[in-house]
Amino acid sequence: MTALGACSPGGQEGTSTGASAGSAFFDTSAVHSIDVEYSEDDYQAMLDTYADSGDKDWIHATVTIDGSTYKGVGLRLKGNSSLRGLGGEGGGPGAQGAPGTDGGDDDAAADDDSTAGDDGAAGNDGATGDGDAAGDGAARGTMRDERDGTASADSPEGLPWLIRLDKYVDDQQHDGRADFVVRGNNTESSLNEAVALQVLALADVEAEQASYARFSVNGSDEQLRLVLDLPDDDLWNEDVYDGTGITYKADSEGDWSYRGDDLAEYADAFEAKYDGTGASDDEVYAPVEKLLDFVNNSSDEDFAAKLGDYLDVDELARYLAVQDLVQNSDDIDGPGNNSYLHYDPESGLFSVVAWDQNLSYGGMGGMGGGMGGPGGGMGRPGGGQGDGGARGTPPEGYEPPVGQGPPDGFEPPDGAQMPQGGEMPEGFEPPDGAGGAGGGFGGKENALVTRFLADDDFSSLYDSAVEDLSASVYDSGDAQKYLDGLVTTLTEQATDLVPAETVQDEADSVAGFFSDDTSPSTEK
Repeated sequence: MTALGACSPGGQEGTSTGASAGSAFFDTSAVHSIDVEYSEDDYQAMLDTYADSGDKDWIHATVTIDGSTYKGVGLRLKGNSSLRGLGGEGGGPGAQGAPGTDGGDDDAAADDDSTAGDDGAAGNDGATGDGDAAGDGAARGTMRDERDGTASADSPEGLPWLIRLDKYVDDQQHDGRADFVVRGNNTESSLNEAVALQVLALADVEAEQASYARFSVNGSDEQLRLVLDLPDDDLWNEDVYDGTGITYKADSEGDWSYRGDDLAEYADAFEAKYDGTGASDDEVYAPVEKLLDFVNNSSDEDFAAKLGDYLDVDELARYLAVQDLVQNSDDIDGPGNNSYLHYDPESGLFSVVAWDQNLSYGGMGGMGGGMGGPGGGMGRPGGGQGDGGARGTPPEGYEPPVGQGPPDGFEPPDGAQMPQGGEMPEGFEPPDGAGGAGGGFGGKENALVTRFLADDDFSSLYDSAVEDLSASVYDSGDAQKYLDGLVTTLTEQATDLVPAETVQDEADSVAGFFSDDTSPSTEK
């Protein structure tokens, strides 16, 4: 794909630097730059709306990326529990999702990107309105930043954002992407999420690309932020899947239950973010209905024999293995129900697209030595399902480090459960149905994962994936090499934003998870 030319009618000035999709911006050998400008009145109105209702309104902005300026850009808040404390129904201590996560970012309501776009197909300009998960709103301006707890509405350069270049200007893009997500993290370097995304790539599991950027808003001081592309983006789908099939986002408040044969019922659980098939508003959910009918209603014998007719089982095994290798409990069966699904009409198969890796490698604890103490992680996952373990379960006697627990007053969402050894608020009782296959923080019941790991053959497939990927990603040195490259980039180009000592400490914490010398924290 080629970039728009200088001074186009859409308001772009300058020329984007790359011709191939995402190749130039998503280059981790460089720290890029993103400068955002908007009306302070618009920003204040957006905050007021979010504080009052939880709606995430879009505002107009001018965004400069690596020297290329784009006008008429859409900008909105991104996340659920990552906005906790900012106010509104999506914030506050009672919001859905684990602390420090996006909590799934209920785009089915929060974004105006439904299956029916302006042209009747899924795309970037659908119309469903803005809304978010319900929770107890807190006072605006007291947001707990995911990195250090200091950012607030007064420091927008520290907030999580979604930048949509083509929101108001058709076809506006930068290096083959229209959507850019400015991520939040509990760490200063975001090395944990950056490395986790690379591990997914090495495992041949579809996920996002990431790059570092100096990020500023209205002339503010710069902050180091990790910036991702997004499977919502039409251009992402055209690049990754050649514009074919359907990409769905799992809703943070949704589940994997069968909802009957009324296709409209599935829009609340899996929003169609991209449709390359031309299906109608309801028919776009027909593949999801068939999958969930099979997952929930098939006999054990049929599930074992025929799951491969609905889903890429090898890819699911690799996905689950990677989530445990990077020790991310906020995944497909975590509290935020974090994943996308892609449906390939030619093969008739679904595959999982990973999303939300910022709790990887002990990210919940702020990376102060990870979950395994200073300078070391907790090692690799251990035995498989046959050993009687469960995904995300810490070893016997494990005590989370100081700061590992949720913030004061946090209430897990319905169906969620605190992890073994986690710190629950006084008097907290888990709701009926809590737990499930995801033994990690706030794990939800996920019928697919539960049944997949309960089957001996599929569980063995997972065990083999863990073993193979441990060797190919960790033992090979590939993960360490990638981490070392990120450290070099940050220490050579961004020490004015994050001290070199901090970068190295957080890198050492991530690297501690590459070794199997320490006790495993995850057993299946």
